[in-house]
Amino acid sequence: MSAELLAASGIEAGYGKVQVLWGAGLSVQDGETVVLLGANGAGKTSLLKVLMGLIPLWRGALQFAGLDMAHLRTDRRVRAGLAYMSEIGCFPGLTVEENIRIGGQFVASAELGRRMKELYDIFPAIAERRDTLASSLSGGQRKMLGIAKALAGRPKLLIMDEPSAGLSPRLVAEVIDVLGRLGGQGLSLLIAEQNVNFLSLADRVYTLDGGRIGFTGSVAEMHDNDALRRAYFGLK
Repeated sequence: MSAELLAASGIEAGYGKVQVLWGAGLSVQDGETVVLLGANGAGKTSLLKVLMGLIPLWRGALQFAGLDMAHLRTDRRVRAGLAYMSEIGCFPGLTVEENIRIGGQFVASAELGRRMKELYDIFPAIAERRDTLASSLSGGQRKMLGIAKALAGRPKLLIMDEPSAGLSPRLVAEVIDVLGRLGGQGLSLLIAEQNVNFLSLADRVYTLDGGRIGFTGSVAEMHDNDALRRAYFGLK
């Protein structure tokens, strides 16, 4: 049985005095792909930001790779093996190579050089444009750069916020294909999405609504639940 990599429970957080997460919790096993499914405004981004230390945890417990992460700085979490890809994914005003170097900022120089070569082999479209600004890339290329940037530090767990945002169905399929290959190589993934196509990657699914976790289980179990099938798949 795989070891538990990430464990979050009773997570409460918000902005100022406005609470947006109410006792939320989830876990990710080593080598597992978990999809956090919810509509816009459900609290997905807020939960991911709590996991990364980008907004403070009010109450709850958070462990990663056996470490208590509840109140660690973001850089300490990154050094421990967490990586985060926002909806934007990259810094548009920097070149492709500069973006990847930022992603690997805690990796030794020689190791980062080897890692960058690996990433350029995985993503040849951005390798050809390594000296150009990220702002000049297509939407799909920016997503690939965002993934490469997040992978530069060799994380144990890649946390992704809406990787489908702004992409055509064809490009969404390309992103899903890349993530499927990465998951098949043992990388753990936590993907927050509203696009149900990403469920093809999922070992387990959580639904989030109004800052609260609802369903937890497999995609097959979601299909077996009439209310969830109607809500998320549009089926009667």
